[in-house]
Amino acid sequence: MKVLIIGGGGREHAIAWKAVQSPKVHKLYCAPGNAGIAEIAECVDIGVMEFDRQVEFARSKGIDLVIVGPDDPLVAGAADAFLKAGMRVFGPEKKAACLEGSKSFSKDLMKKYNIPTAAYETFDQASAALTYLETAKMPVVLKADGLALGKGVLICNTLEEAKDGVRTLMLDKQFGSAGDRIVVEEFMVGREVSVLAFVDGKNIKIMTSAQDHKRAKDGDKGLNTGGMGTFSPSPFYTEEIDAFCRKYIYQATVNAMKSENREFKGIIFFGLMLTKEGPKVLEYNARFGDPETQVVLPRMKNDIIEVFEACIDGTLDKIDLQFEDNAAVCVVLASAGYPEHYEKGFPIKGLEHFKDQAGYYVFHAGSRSGEDGMPVTNGGRVLGVTALGRDLKEARANAYEATNWVDFENKYMRHDIGKAIDEA
Repeated sequence: MKVLIIGGGGREHAIAWKAVQSPKVHKLYCAPGNAGIAEIAECVDIGVMEFDRQVEFARSKGIDLVIVGPDDPLVAGAADAFLKAGMRVFGPEKKAACLEGSKSFSKDLMKKYNIPTAAYETFDQASAALTYLETAKMPVVLKADGLALGKGVLICNTLEEAKDGVRTLMLDKQFGSAGDRIVVEEFMVGREVSVLAFVDGKNIKIMTSAQDHKRAKDGDKGLNTGGMGTFSPSPFYTEEIDAFCRKYIYQATVNAMKSENREFKGIIFFGLMLTKEGPKVLEYNARFGDPETQVVLPRMKNDIIEVFEACIDGTLDKIDLQFEDNAAVCVVLASAGYPEHYEKGFPIKGLEHFKDQAGYYVFHAGSRSGEDGMPVTNGGRVLGVTALGRDLKEARANAYEATNWVDFENKYMRHDIGKAIDEA
């Protein structure tokens, strides 16, 4: 098979790394890719939102399978463009990707089908939102309705913070049109868990659990980011919680989308909060998480191409999804200043140390090939250093050891990724 991956981040590097292990894959392309992906696939200079060029390229190369990685193209209809051209594509159509593309849609869906989530109100006008806040119980959570690079969520502890948040999202347009509509949500207390799942429209197969670290600084301080590190599995995600979620959240979501004539084929990412009242949905994503993918896929036993094809063909019920009985931790190496202002173009050194080390991986997120062909930094999140271990503590120690192997100017990371496992 000839396979094309759309995207160029750490998630897509992890998908590409897993895909080339499949005996089904003869040739792998990635658009646009990055310096790490370029080592295992042919990278093509086509942007993630350039659907016409993507389709034209796929036709010219006789691509057998397209995998769309990021949220923006999925929500904008990338899968639809390939389907219209008669191609096989892994990823939800636009009408299904709105599960992530619109917070108000997903909240209304959960309300309609009794899927556990936080109480909420939706607003199109800043004035109405500000009036509502006067009587709302603090703290509250403000969410931009549209896509905001994983950063459009504000936790507001006081009324003044909440009012400032409304102005930031709706009037100052910090996240552009994503803030034209906002969701004001009750603040839930508990542990967050991420659970990814394959979906074929009617059947769902649950992957292993993970936990992300969104804040930029140690101790969960600082601004929200796309994710500074993650671990898998979550020791807080018990068999009892899993049984509840399978019955009342996972399958219920797939059934709800089917009932709404928005049949979902691809990945549903369930962001959960484990509250005293039980698990509740924080958010849905319509694709692999980043950096959750970097700890989930190294633990997956299956041929990922076979699973993708089963999702497309509606035969996921025939797949026995299996994961290794081990653990993984990913520590993101970022550019100092992320998620705000940071410099690019610094040489990345030490990547050769990962070549012969079993159980250690480095996934490129923000890199490109420099003039001498060597990788240089090209983003806020630069690398995801991932390591396996017999348990979470060993995996964490291994991951942090491996962060010392690689270096670049202005390298920054959190030092407490997976610290929560000490409390488990």
